[in-house]
Amino acid sequence: MIICVCVCVCFDCRLLRSNMPGGQQPQKHYGITSAISLAPPRDIDHQYTQKLCDAMKPFGVFEDEEELNHRLAVLGKLNNFVKEWIAEISELKNLPPSAISCVGGKIFTFGSYRLGVHTKGLSGVVLAPMLLCESACWREHLSRGSGQQSAAAVEDAFVPVIKFKFDGIEIDLLFARLALQSIPDNLDLRGDSILRNLDIRCIRSLNGCRVTDEILYLVPNKENFRLTLRAIKLWAKRRGIYSNMLGFLGGVSWAMLVARTCQLYPNAVAATLVHKFFLVFSKWEWPNPVLLKQPEESNLNLPVWDPRVNPSDRYHLMPIITPAYPQQNSTYNVSTSTRTIMSEEFKYGLSVTDEILQGKAEWSKLFEPPSFFQKYKHYIVLTASASTEENHLEWIGLVESKIRVLVGNLERNEYITLAHVNPQSFPGNDFVSMWFIGIIFKKVENAESVNIDLTYDIQSFTDTVYRQANNINMLKDGMKIEATHVKKKQLHQYLPPELVQKKKRVSLWSLSHTHTHTHTQSVTVCVVFNRSSRLSLRPPVRCSWCRTPPVLTSLSLSLLLPAAAAAVPPSSCLGTAPPPRAPPPLKKPAVKAKPPSPPASSTAPPSSSSSSSSSSGKPGAASSSSSQDESNGLEDSVNGAPAKRPLSPTQEEQAKRHKESEVSSNPASQTSPTPSQES
Repeated sequence: MIICVCVCVCFDCRLLRSNMPGGQQPQKHYGITSAISLAPPRDIDHQYTQKLCDAMKPFGVFEDEEELNHRLAVLGKLNNFVKEWIAEISELKNLPPSAISCVGGKIFTFGSYRLGVHTKGLSGVVLAPMLLCESACWREHLSRGSGQQSAAAVEDAFVPVIKFKFDGIEIDLLFARLALQSIPDNLDLRGDSILRNLDIRCIRSLNGCRVTDEILYLVPNKENFRLTLRAIKLWAKRRGIYSNMLGFLGGVSWAMLVARTCQLYPNAVAATLVHKFFLVFSKWEWPNPVLLKQPEESNLNLPVWDPRVNPSDRYHLMPIITPAYPQQNSTYNVSTSTRTIMSEEFKYGLSVTDEILQGKAEWSKLFEPPSFFQKYKHYIVLTASASTEENHLEWIGLVESKIRVLVGNLERNEYITLAHVNPQSFPGNDFVSMWFIGIIFKKVENAESVNIDLTYDIQSFTDTVYRQANNINMLKDGMKIEATHVKKKQLHQYLPPELVQKKKRVSLWSLSHTHTHTHTQSVTVCVVFNRSSRLSLRPPVRCSWCRTPPVLTSLSLSLLLPAAAAAVPPSSCLGTAPPPRAPPPLKKPAVKAKPPSPPASSTAPPSSSSSSSSSSGKPGAASSSSSQDESNGLEDSVNGAPAKRPLSPTQEEQAKRHKESEVSSNPASQTSPTPSQES
């Protein structure tokens, strides 16, 4: 029996060798499964790749030699600052001159720059020996030596980072203090031993470099990988799904998906890889994880992503696992809504690349932005404002980092099918930023009208933001948040005409998702924000494109601090509804509400801003509309409602997850092991 098995294996090896060009040795194996295709590129594939490069050039994704040299010069200056800083600290600790000259220190880049696909900006980690203090000392030295007084430390982040601009280049610097006496320039970060005796913050800071190095090591052809990644990153940014903070995918996650595609098609060139990328991940059966290699065991006992051990890991919706120890899920922010949106974009990308490779379309079509402001009939406008530019920059950073909390609250509402946040923010008045969230409301059978109360969803979000601002002592006078429900026809009050009036492009994706709603009965949706001690009604802020304040035709929720809410006279918060437009006549009843009650001391955030008013300086009037001429949801809506994500897992969901993790005959499932198969 053993002899027969050996003979079969030898025969398969000879057969594989005979299929290799020129009788070469078998190609190196990459990834956790064998390749789907080893076919070499054809001449037409090279031609399509050149056309792909030409289509990307107008977007500035390729850096010229002058920019590269400038970036290298900036990196060299920063490295000198690091060495000077370490030398100063060494002298203060009375180290002998011979030790000071050898102690070293260096900035190791990671992310897009280390992968070789960078455009603007630079990310790095300062590696210092164990004798050094924490990163606060480094920030002081950076400001003193480089004149960068605007260096901002985000100490409360999952990975503490210092953000600043140096010689025209935006820099993100992390800090890690290693358990070493000196830091040589040729330090290898791939070994797990370098993580010994480090605190968790330093391990997280190091993980960026280690993951980047491991990705490059695990791809068969680095140049094909880099060009493909440039195309996919450009596509993701243009389509509005590039943001780890908002629940989409960040740069590392996109890099790992591209790397997995390269492993499955190791000999393909960029044009083919872009098409195969959409083919693989449009058919991927989430939540099966994407793995570039089998997870490795280690005796360091650090927390790793393992659904067999960690129950919370079983409920990650779109796991993409980093290849370096400790393995983590880089997409833990993904929600039901964002996964639905990205899955549809994968399918749309596949249909477009099919057309391109058939000669029916050009590569430029792949990079066309979606018509976000024509896609939905209902939107929530989230506004963050402050009294000064410095406070505004701090405030919008915190608010944006918590928007995914609001999205999660909304998609758990029983009447909401999908909440789609646009990653791009838009300016309002001075020191005002706005984000737009498209909403699909669930269709209710045998109901002519539906009243939807979003009070709890909004209040929970604002409580989270104010609590975080309190914890880091950020909350200042004038910092506030507003949430306003508007309809598509009201967006011109907030946005420039070219965004609102842009005509939709008819595509296979839109056509396949509109026919299901052709004969749907129109249902009136009335969104209600109940007022509490910290809620008051006011008109939306004047947009920077309008000469006059927008007419309020929806109910606006202004989330103010207690002092501001108490300072607003009750009469200034109430108004009459605008008269209905004709023809046809619309019924728009005014909202009757009581004046705001005094803030409760147990729930109120710290006092900050003065009384709320419109941008013209006068108290604003508020009103509400209950439209009867608009139907629910999305014009180009997605088939089916995504499953609601409960606050805690249920037995039914556990069974569903187990069923989804089973291996199927689908190509995606063949390339992604289930959690139970990882052992």
